Amino acid sequence: MNVSRVRAPEETTAVVHLVRHGKVANPRGVVYGRLPGYHLSAAGRLMAKAAADFLAGRDVTLLRSSPLERAVETAEPIGAEFGLGVLADERLIEAGNYFEGMRFGVGDGALSRPRHWFALRNPLRPSWGEPYREVATRMLAAVTDAARSAAGHEAVLVSHQLPIWVTRMSVEGRRLWHDPRRRQCALGSVTSLFFVGERVTEVRYATPSGVA
Repeated sequence: MNVSRVRAPEETTAVVHLVRHGKVANPRGVVYGRLPGYHLSAAGRLMAKAAADFLAGRDVTLLRSSPLERAVETAEPIGAEFGLGVLADERLIEAGNYFEGMRFGVGDGALSRPRHWFALRNPLRPSWGEPYREVATRMLAAVTDAARSAAGHEAVLVSHQLPIWVTRMSVEGRRLWHDPRRRQCALGSVTSLFFVGERVTEVRYATPSGVA
């Protein structure tokens, strides 16, 4: 297990755990984005259970999830662990992506067709999908709301790699533009935000499934 952590301040008032969904069954290898009908694979269900086991024993009183199937299915064993229902929150949804439904890459992928190249014209925004700043804004609203609702306790929000990563970069004061290959947000991972009042004072990262 890969765990990054620092001692939490004693005055912590809430903790919000951002859980990335588990592995998805995707036999065609497409960018599924917000498309419906993409569920956890057998390995993904094991990742969801590992995340639930990792969180077991914590003071979790609130559970919310992206409405997409893979996220809800990841949240279900967490809900079973704490006796909580899964509340859908649209703010936690995957980022929109121009390449949804396509294979991404050269060869038989979308990049082999020049008509798609315009979508890559501005990686700082990015031009192929929902702007990083917009993703961070809606995610931070969801996180702050969860911290308020779970004040004195802990909350779990199940979301997706990009939304979780830009949230972490935002609270750490880093630029939102980044190399997608260098995100520290593995399948089934848990990124925990420690709040003092309205301020995030610490971030911890763990990979309960052992996936880098």
